[in-house]
Amino acid sequence: MLAYALRRIAAAVPTLLVIVTVSFFVIRLAPGGPFTDPQRLPPQVRANLEAAYGLDEPLLKQYLRYLAGVTRGDFGPSLSVRDASVTQLIAQALPISLTLGLTVLLIALPVGVGLGVLAALRQGGVIDRSLTGITLFGLSLPTFVTAPVLALVFGLYLGWVPVGGWRPGEPRYLVLPVATLVIPVAAHLARLMRGSLVEALHDSHVRTARAKGLGPARVIWRHALRPALLPVVSYLGPAAAAILTGSLVVEQVFAIPGSGRFLVHGAIERDYSLVMGMITVYGSLTLLCNLAADLLCGWLDPRVRYE
Repeated sequence: MLAYALRRIAAAVPTLLVIVTVSFFVIRLAPGGPFTDPQRLPPQVRANLEAAYGLDEPLLKQYLRYLAGVTRGDFGPSLSVRDASVTQLIAQALPISLTLGLTVLLIALPVGVGLGVLAALRQGGVIDRSLTGITLFGLSLPTFVTAPVLALVFGLYLGWVPVGGWRPGEPRYLVLPVATLVIPVAAHLARLMRGSLVEALHDSHVRTARAKGLGPARVIWRHALRPALLPVVSYLGPAAAAILTGSLVVEQVFAIPGSGRFLVHGAIERDYSLVMGMITVYGSLTLLCNLAADLLCGWLDPRVRYE
């Protein structure tokens, strides 16, 4: 298991380097820049600003300087947010997105897996058909529809929870954004769990366990559930990364000052440093979540480690 983990970690490092390199040159080679339109600065002022931030240097030199800064945890100054470094902005926004994302995962995982197991054990029955319809409905609703509807009903009409904003330590501000994200994630987990558990219950080793006289509960928990969790864990890797790094739609609708809003702001303002910092953090979290999912899959099924 240790050798498998070391191989996965070794493969993640060059992957992150490729992500950073491609993103750096694609962003810099795109037309325009942080000091062009719509600011319409005089040419001399623009030249001075570019010289101050090192944007007049060759691309290769800028790239090497950026890599050197990243290794020290320095993503450079923001080009659009006055008197702030990208590291400060990430430290300010990322904990908010992580709080939201972890809350979503802690709710969606047991709900989705539990509904999937219940549907699989009642395959073909009323409960299975009902849960299948509910999960399909949950998957069909995009977040840009769910978020305004929840805000309108529970925030404006009923007045149970705040419509938007963020106050640390007050869970009521998490209710609507968490509910918006839990619905599709739990629905996806439920469908994956149901399908994989139904397939696992028909495997030969499960039939053998039943033939030996083992009880239904023991057959499910000891022989069927573990392999059935593999597709769920595989989905959770990229899904967790996407949720933990912030949802652009949810953060915009509910006015949450998370990392997703800074990414949008940096892209609109052509803030090279801010966009690159967010991409680097997003890439790192995505690789870490996928690494955790791979290790968990290797623990659930030893055959994965030897492929």
